[in-house]
Amino acid sequence: MSVQGGSGHNRRAGIEIDRSTQASAVESIYTSLQSVLIVYPRLAIAVSGGVDSMTLAAIAFDTLGERVLLVHAMSPAVPADATQRVIDHATRYQWPLKCVDAGEFADERYRANPVNRCYFCKSNLYARLSDVWDGPIASGANLDDLGDYRPGLLAASEHRVVHPLIEANIDKAMVRQLAAYKGLTQIVDLPAQPCLSSRVQTGIAINATDLLFVHRIERYLMQVLGPGDIRCRITAQGVRVEVAKALQQAHSEQWPGIVLELERRVQQHERVLVEVVDYQRGSAFVHLPDTAAAP
Repeated sequence: MSVQGGSGHNRRAGIEIDRSTQASAVESIYTSLQSVLIVYPRLAIAVSGGVDSMTLAAIAFDTLGERVLLVHAMSPAVPADATQRVIDHATRYQWPLKCVDAGEFADERYRANPVNRCYFCKSNLYARLSDVWDGPIASGANLDDLGDYRPGLLAASEHRVVHPLIEANIDKAMVRQLAAYKGLTQIVDLPAQPCLSSRVQTGIAINATDLLFVHRIERYLMQVLGPGDIRCRITAQGVRVEVAKALQQAHSEQWPGIVLELERRVQQHERVLVEVVDYQRGSAFVHLPDTAAAP
């Protein structure tokens, strides 16, 4: 009995040490980010409603207080859920928030949906933010974003936008740890949600009707399946829906009926559901960067 008791005590002690180590590591990440932020006498945070920018906003507010302003750009490409999430958190935590019109739909280059569409989107966004803020602007880009084709980062560099998470060597996993550390429970496990325009095949013109349709289909699936990686894509052939394999497996018995209801909802909008497939990261409509038109 004494041997078993000692073994259990050792396990408990090991768990406590592991938790203590994890907490210390997160505190170190938090301190590193604060050391990046504190150098700014004032700073605006472009808040999209995702875990990256909202976690950055929370820590920036802790660090800079009234010297920070959160700016959220509203657009047909931004899900209404994301806008409401930003407003709710700003109200709850008393973050100073300003909502503006992103303005990208006035740009025909953006609406044409070239491979570097994101460049024109972010160019309009940062120009709009500069109209309401004369100081430095920060994005929620993290280290993981550097591994993808991100024309929006070029637009950011042209507008002297800073990236505190990258400067502090913070990746997506660390962002989620920080969100948990800050008690942002509603966004800790929030799936990545690129703008709705990313669901439209390159070369097909962007329009608000398509984006609203995409949002409705994705919202239906999230209500039925729960949070996870879900995409409704507009292609030249029709509508393609991607759902994480884990979500399909978790609802395996109901899955055939869900697909039938999905097809019915797509048909209600006089569209054709061409396929429902497993979600794969990086399957969006982006070609090789060297095919992109010069900004």
